[in-house]
Amino acid sequence: MVGGAGVFGSRLVRGLVQLPDVEVVIAGRSLERAQGAARETGAVSAISLDRLRAGAETVATLQAALIIDAAGPFQGADLSFARACIAAGVDYLDLADARDFVAAFPSLDAAAKAANVRAITGASSTPALTHAALDQLVAGWRQIDTIRAGISAGNRAPRGRSLIEAILSWTGAPMRVFEGGQWTTRRGWDGAMKHTFPQLGRRRFALAETPDLDLIPARFSPRQEGVFTAGLELGVLHSVMILLGRLRGAGVVRDLKPLAGSLNGLAAVFTPFGADRGCMFVEASGRDADDKPVRAEWTLVAPPVVGPFTPTLPALALARKLLGGGNIEPGARPCVGILSLGDLAADFARLGLVADIRIKRRPQSLSGEVETGSPSDRATKQ
Repeated sequence: MVGGAGVFGSRLVRGLVQLPDVEVVIAGRSLERAQGAARETGAVSAISLDRLRAGAETVATLQAALIIDAAGPFQGADLSFARACIAAGVDYLDLADARDFVAAFPSLDAAAKAANVRAITGASSTPALTHAALDQLVAGWRQIDTIRAGISAGNRAPRGRSLIEAILSWTGAPMRVFEGGQWTTRRGWDGAMKHTFPQLGRRRFALAETPDLDLIPARFSPRQEGVFTAGLELGVLHSVMILLGRLRGAGVVRDLKPLAGSLNGLAAVFTPFGADRGCMFVEASGRDADDKPVRAEWTLVAPPVVGPFTPTLPALALARKLLGGGNIEPGARPCVGILSLGDLAADFARLGLVADIRIKRRPQSLSGEVETGSPSDRATKQ
């Protein structure tokens, strides 16, 4: 487990050590930090490993059945470590949410198939959770018009500098987005929308660069829109990001990443405010199997302290499949169409995450939307 001492990696380790007959070893550049994380999480041991320099020979000496990379940030990173794992004949998965990294990953497919290795990227909130929800929401639909998704962490949730740097890497930067029925260019953290969550109320969202900007149009072919958004719970911090994006867009600031330390300090000042409850939504509109207008929405709300576990749950479910002999074909690909919401339901329940599905159908003879279907069709708690 590479990056097992980090905010997300340490939480993933806590899930992995509960799997039967699995021994977890934490690897990191700092042996002391890795050893401390091993003691805290229950991993069997720790080793020193720099994934940026590790080649196939180094990976082979680990004698691992599965290597998980949770180190990040993946924005701007190359595929060398995944390539080394494939060359060593070791199954690989990561928690990458970087659009460029995930887009480049299928270039490893031929090598992975030749080595009989399963290499999967993006086993995290985006794209894995997004697509698990969409696969269920739009099953059987005749037409998909729009898809929107978004994620918002609670203000009191822990955050690492690498996460802030990753967000700043695309804030204000031009990005290709499918919107208005065509591909266009917008800037990161542009736009303003709000979404209402059960028990939480409204959260703010803005355009975010994630793999879903490519994968949603590719897999689901929405006619009008396929976007992913992100947001900060507190309006003041959300507005700061909008301002920084505009400054970068205007050329006043060329690189926002050097501001990561200052922004982390600013966020710390506001830590006593807001909540420690993260949330996520996925919504789609189109025409159902009966060719009637329909809108479907999946929401996920995390209780206090649990939010940072959410991005790790797809990796945990996928590790369970890979180590348990699940039928996953060799090759290198993003984590889409591999996991279902059912694969994640037990972990949602264990951690107290509340998932809800709502479907609204609009009869063609009426102008207003009405909720229809069975209770399980209207609202499914997981």
